[in-house]
Amino acid sequence: QVQVVESGGGLVQPGGSLRLSCAASGIIFSFYSMNWYRQAPGKQRELVAGISSDGSTNYADSVKGRFTISRDNAKNTVYLQMNSLKPEDTAVYHCNAYGRNSYYNYWGQGTQVTVSS
Repeated sequence: QVQVVESGGGLVQPGGSLRLSCAASGIIFSFYSMNWYRQAPGKQRELVAGISSDGSTNYADSVKGRFTISRDNAKNTVYLQMNSLKPEDTAVYHCNAYGRNSYYNYWGQGTQVTVSS
C-alpha cells in the first residue's frame, strides 16, 4: 500500500521560514520524481517545486530564490525549505510522487501553511 504523508505546516509571520517534509512508503522512492503542489482557497492547484530521480530541480517563478526542494532517498523523504514567506504563499501544500507514467501517481492529503501577522 502506497502512503504519502506531509508534515511541517503551520502558521508563520511574513518573512519567516518553514520546512515541509513528505515521507513516502510502498514505492521504490529513488525511481520517482517528487513534487510539491499548493492550492489556495478559490484557486487552482499549482506546481511549486519538483525534483526528479536524478536530482534535477524546477521551481515556479513565484518561489524561485526563496524555496528549495531536496530529497533523501535513504529516508524516502522529500523536503521543501521555504524562506522569506509571503501572505500569498498561504495554501494547502500537497506532496506528489510521480513514477514512469500516470498510473504511478500518488498524492498526500496536504498540510496547511498560513503566512500572516
